[in-house]
Amino acid sequence: MSRLQLYGRPWVVFDPKNKDHRRWYAEFNANRSWKNCPVRFVLVDKDHGDLITQIQRQLIQFYVDSEFGTDQDPHTRTKPGVVKKQQSKKRE
Repeated sequence: MSRLQLYGRPWVVFDPKNKDHRRWYAEFNANRSWKNCPVRFVLVDKDHGDLITQIQRQLIQFYVDSEFGTDQDPHTRTKPGVVKKQQSKKRE
């Protein structure tokens, strides 16, 4: 085992629900450096592009879900109320 592996920061999958992960990403976003981050984030899904893009997409989904109360299962989502448009009466 190399010294880099022995003394390197641990690998962690980014979790948008974890407040520390969000804080570390915010620090990266402000400084454009991971130097103060105690972990190294890894890619889970290779289809989403690079690490930063994946984190951004996960955070967007996290904040949209927390704002609007949506969940991952489309069958259990609440449907928005239907608003009927009033028909205006024609004046004679």
